[in-house]
Amino acid sequence: MLLKKQTVWLLTMLSLVVVLSVYYITSPEQKGNDLAAMEEKENKETDKEAGTTETGEGSAITTNTASDEMFEALRLQLNDERSKMKEDLTVTMGQTDLPAEERSKAKDQIDQLNEIAQKEEMLETLIRAMDYEDVLVRADGKDVRITVKAEKQSRSAANNIIREVNNEIGNLQAVVVEFQIGK
Repeated sequence: MLLKKQTVWLLTMLSLVVVLSVYYITSPEQKGNDLAAMEEKENKETDKEAGTTETGEGSAITTNTASDEMFEALRLQLNDERSKMKEDLTVTMGQTDLPAEERSKAKDQIDQLNEIAQKEEMLETLIRAMDYEDVLVRADGKDVRITVKAEKQSRSAANNIIREVNNEIGNLQAVVVEFQIGK
């Protein structure tokens, strides 16, 4: 019996959904997140803040005890702030009683926010490739604040990170590298 193209397409898509569902449910990352959440609760009580070291030329190194929960909270806060700003700018763009210049500025600001988010994501990927557990990059104009989860603090590692950031972005006034010591 000959099947119609639509039937074959539908069966293919359904089988793909089933395979992806099984993979998602049985993936090791899903199980690892549950263990990490339990470890976070245990380590939460032992988190202590260490000192800050100036490295000159607008750069600093700070060491804290790491918490995956802190990284996620900072990411969520940053995303919420940006989403709120984008929402406000989108409302501004939609107002027909405003001059075209103001609506154009709002569009440019939205584009700039998206560009900053892409640069932060790219830098996070590059720094993670330097063998760090987790990285959070926050760019604000010409200042960049980088929080790195590592096993130990190192001035040479901080300088390598600062050099990498300057190579990728350039024209920065200050790059601050903060180390979060993981357990």
